[in-house]
Amino acid sequence: MSSDQADLVRFPSRPERKSLFLASGDIDVSFEFFPPGSALMEDGLWRAIRRLEPLRPTSVSVTYGAGGSTRERTHATIARLLRETTLNPAAHLTCIGATRAEIDRIARMYWDLGVRHIVAIRGDAPAGERYDPTPGGYERAVDLVEGLKAVADFEITVAAHPERHPDSATLATDIEVLKAKIDAGATRIITQFVFDTDRFLRFEERARSRGITAPIIPGILPIHNFAQVAAMASRVGVGVPAWLVRRFEGLENDSGTQRLAAAAFAAEQVLGLVDRGVTEFHFYTLNRADLVYGICHMLGLRPQRHDLECRDFVDN
Repeated sequence: MSSDQADLVRFPSRPERKSLFLASGDIDVSFEFFPPGSALMEDGLWRAIRRLEPLRPTSVSVTYGAGGSTRERTHATIARLLRETTLNPAAHLTCIGATRAEIDRIARMYWDLGVRHIVAIRGDAPAGERYDPTPGGYERAVDLVEGLKAVADFEITVAAHPERHPDSATLATDIEVLKAKIDAGATRIITQFVFDTDRFLRFEERARSRGITAPIIPGILPIHNFAQVAAMASRVGVGVPAWLVRRFEGLENDSGTQRLAAAAFAAEQVLGLVDRGVTEFHFYTLNRADLVYGICHMLGLRPQRHDLECRDFVDN
């Protein structure tokens, strides 16, 4: 046996890892923020926005609180994004807390303001309450999509749940609902955050087999505080794998090491998805830029020199 043949036996070839050769433009990202509830939170939000803006995301979205409780702050944040940044803002609209006429009026206001992208979701009731359609309002997300397309030719993003929406009986039901939203005019899908890569990929495969061709973009939630993220995951029906729990065991009072573990997991997750063919990610930033910026750097995103010279912002 030659030395080359021996090397092939000892070191068998592996599938090429796309994540090893990422360059600027290979990966697209979008970011999600929530509207601030105080002056201090507003300062933190805008520091995060300025830090991430030079990465040139495809869009940034601003959420509503439970029951539409932050609607006015959402509108104000969207308006400021349009005035003061180069970003493409997408406004969240939900079915909760407003009639069809009121939602249509808000949609027209957004269109007149220059917003061309809406994230249309049913919305969740406040914690501990059951979802009930608003009298005279849109009952489901598919109804909201149809209504928005009647108002203007918005690009519409809708939500998907790789582990089943808590109100759905089965994942198959969820996929049928998703298909209906796409058929109604939605053009883009972002998923609930997910920690198990295989679950996302299995969901994507099932959706494709049902004839859903729109982009399905995995939602990524960087772990700034594991206990808080685990509690959030439990509320929205997202599984936290046992192996991930073990990675953070004993770090409750060690924020520095917890931060390192979070960065390592985030890198493993997104680069693993890239190696499986994923080319776009949606980040739930929680209005913090540090981990998100680092992950995007590993995905090959780089700010242009002009952006670096014009904005000298750093994260707290």
